[in-house]
Amino acid sequence: MTRATLMGLGEAGAIYARGLRDAGFEVRAYDPFTQLDEAGINQLATVAEAVEGADLIVSLVGARAAQSVADAVFPVAGKSAVFADLNTGSPELKRRLGDAASASGIRFADVAVLAPVPRSGVLTPLMVSGDGAETFAEAMRPTGAEIESIGGDAGDAAARKLVRSSFMKGLAAVVLESVGAAQAAGCESWLRGQIASELGGDPQQLIDRLITGSKLHASRRVHEVEDTREYLASIHQPAWVAEAAGAWLTSLLEEAQQDAANNAHAGFEKEAVAHG
Repeated sequence: MTRATLMGLGEAGAIYARGLRDAGFEVRAYDPFTQLDEAGINQLATVAEAVEGADLIVSLVGARAAQSVADAVFPVAGKSAVFADLNTGSPELKRRLGDAASASGIRFADVAVLAPVPRSGVLTPLMVSGDGAETFAEAMRPTGAEIESIGGDAGDAAARKLVRSSFMKGLAAVVLESVGAAQAAGCESWLRGQIASELGGDPQQLIDRLITGSKLHASRRVHEVEDTREYLASIHQPAWVAEAAGAWLTSLLEEAQQDAANNAHAGFEKEAVAHG
């Protein structure tokens, strides 16, 4: 039986404690601010008691407390333990934690949580890097969770999560802005259908079309986005995403113009050389 210790019993920590318990783990926990009082979850009074003999130590305390919790755990954890940081933190924070774990002789798993924990519980998809990645993935196998071990160093999984976040949070912003504008314009149902239609086709084709189309048609789309921004202002709606789209298209247009100028110059020089 794998012995797991949860550091932190907030919403996500409590969910993982229950999920690991139900998957057959021996579960202990430490949280000086929250008392869970549930069967099969042994909450202890000190960090040293909680991590004694643990195979897996899972930190779910939030990025601000991640360093202090790790600093409390590393001196008292057994050398066979894997310390898994599931907090949403920067790649630099994860690298610092990984270095501190290594200095203490403890394997470290940088775990990126790829979906809301309350939605899927212990089955939430995870991505993991660091020297403890494979051991963490193997230890979590009884839960049935989808876990992608990408190898590499601590911080690599965190970096990928933030790249993904730029898409997910950006997509949310697009939907918020456009649906809000549609509500104000009295066409929400129609716009929702348009969004669903665009997202419901071939996803790879959509990605390619968005990238290629933006580059090919930047000149025309710069003006279209400016018209969009002005219209949203006229109906008293935010246009933050439209402004960002305008900045992107302007940058693509300037890049294309520079490439054209460079190509024209290279062609002129080639012609001059050919004619002596």
